[in-house]
Amino acid sequence: MATLRFTPTPSSILTRQKLPTELSSFDLIYNAGRSLKTVARSYKVVIEDKGQFTELRVEPDETILSKALDSGLTVPHDCKLGVCMTCPAKLMSGSVDQSEGMLSDDVVERGYALLCAAYPTSDCHVRLIPEEELLSLQLATAND
Repeated sequence: MATLRFTPTPSSILTRQKLPTELSSFDLIYNAGRSLKTVARSYKVVIEDKGQFTELRVEPDETILSKALDSGLTVPHDCKLGVCMTCPAKLMSGSVDQSEGMLSDDVVERGYALLCAAYPTSDCHVRLIPEEELLSLQLATAND
């Protein structure tokens, strides 16, 4: 009687290797001979408030506000739905997806964000701003 043995070949083994970088953490997913891709695990987000800088690691599927609150930061907020405008920030660098928020396109193009609806899409730096600054800008662009 013959014996059948299975020996995995390199092309059937999936390996994951963590590659930290200065900007972000990445997973290198390699399937020998088939594919090689990097997947962002988290982004470095610097929150600036009154001259103080706090660095956080934020997953792509979490908002900057939720990570800030989980980390013990005091950030003004109310609805957590992108509607009330009590968690405004100015995006100093990087990019966020805020398609769930209620800001006008003009305001978003000028680099403003609501942290409760801001999902990082790159490493970024945000500066907290007074609610009135964003509200006046949002109202001014509503008349255009």
